[in-house]
Amino acid sequence: MSTVTNLFVTPLYRARLNDLAKKKVNYEDLRDTCIAIAEDDEAGQEWCEREGFPGYTSYASLDDLPWRAPIFADLEKALDKHVAAFCEALGFDLQGKKLKCNAFWINILPEGGTHSSHIHPHSVISGTTYVQMPAGTSALKLEDPRHAMMMMSPLRKKDAPQELQPFVYVKPEVGEILLWESWLRHEVPMNMSEEERISVSFNYNWA
Repeated sequence: MSTVTNLFVTPLYRARLNDLAKKKVNYEDLRDTCIAIAEDDEAGQEWCEREGFPGYTSYASLDDLPWRAPIFADLEKALDKHVAAFCEALGFDLQGKKLKCNAFWINILPEGGTHSSHIHPHSVISGTTYVQMPAGTSALKLEDPRHAMMMMSPLRKKDAPQELQPFVYVKPEVGEILLWESWLRHEVPMNMSEEERISVSFNYNWA
């Protein structure tokens, strides 16, 4: 009698942010705040234009969002609880410490915009919460971390289970949060909607 055992896993945490939030985050207010900051952030706009980044990101220009707008401080407090829950599920031994947010940024992706495949170095947990997800906008594309080592492996059948697929597409809703370990390669395919796709991303490090 033979058995097949799954030895290693790639966890993905998914939840509604406000389920653990002491102070609930109003996502309409968060959207308006993201847009207002983007309009005022000339340094960020210049960076995006210079680097050929479609739309807007505050990644290279602002590192003080929780200080700049109270709603981001409320958001970070809620994120702290979700990250702690994810760490518990991952079985991390944090030796009495906590993971702390060390990067926090806005993403506004227009029609036709993409965000190419990447990882998040120098952090432990990364994630995104979704602020505006119009119909037809892109999902998050996650890549099997073994992909580069598959060599002569045949293609997977289209109806193979999700855990066997080399890529998984996750379509979150407004108000949801996704968390993953920062080594997991991911990308945002082309936004096919005429409306902007707005999200807030973040990294947590072991302080």
